[in-house]
Amino acid sequence: MKIDVNSDMGEGFGPYRIGDDEALMNIVSSANIACGFHAGDPLIMDRTVRMAKAKGVGIGAHPGLPDLLGFGRRVIQMDATEIEKHMVYQIGALQAIALNAGHRVTHVSFHAAMGNMVNADSDMADLVARAIAAVDRDLIVFSMPDMEIVRAAQAAGLRVLTMFLADRAYDADANLVSRKLPNSVITSPDAVAKRVQRFLDSGTIETIEGQSIKIEARSILVHSDTPGAVDLAATVRRVIEQGGGTITPATALLA
Repeated sequence: MKIDVNSDMGEGFGPYRIGDDEALMNIVSSANIACGFHAGDPLIMDRTVRMAKAKGVGIGAHPGLPDLLGFGRRVIQMDATEIEKHMVYQIGALQAIALNAGHRVTHVSFHAAMGNMVNADSDMADLVARAIAAVDRDLIVFSMPDMEIVRAAQAAGLRVLTMFLADRAYDADANLVSRKLPNSVITSPDAVAKRVQRFLDSGTIETIEGQSIKIEARSILVHSDTPGAVDLAATVRRVIEQGGGTITPATALLA
């Protein structure tokens, strides 16, 4: 079994840091790099890209809404064209920084509120997917399964890598539980280990209501801003490798 492990990185700003990117780079196979709108800046982007290159980690753009104060998790009313151009701008910025560092952007993974918007609106998803294909048809779209962006990306001829979020609770409809609710973020390494093992064994997870649901995914995400993220990511990697699995970047999985 081959599977990707990814994390959102480069999510500081100026002298401020969120997450231990240096440690996570030794664990993951793909890094989703903030592009300056919800977090990140040119220096942080460059540093993160260069770390990823040195570790052989694949990199992707992690575009978000222009909301540094709210970390891109607040909804901003924008139409489909606005979302499209904000996304393209961020992908292009990371592509330029990656080119300057001798690395290459291989995927796109939407952040928080922007992701919720393109996941829910079919017209927006179609416009965004076509825009990604126009920028680079080889870009892989990272997404939770069964979302509008998955359908739209496939219709646009793009490859899709679906994800299981190891540190977030799901409801019975396979949606993420709001961060405003108790137990929506999972910080226990033991709990994460059990979730990942169950997912690997049966392709199922237990919802916050205690139900069992199927999740189709070939990548596992741990958020870098989750408390104890490094231990959680290391737990994910350990469970995979102890089961005989191999941690593999997205490009190799979908080659």
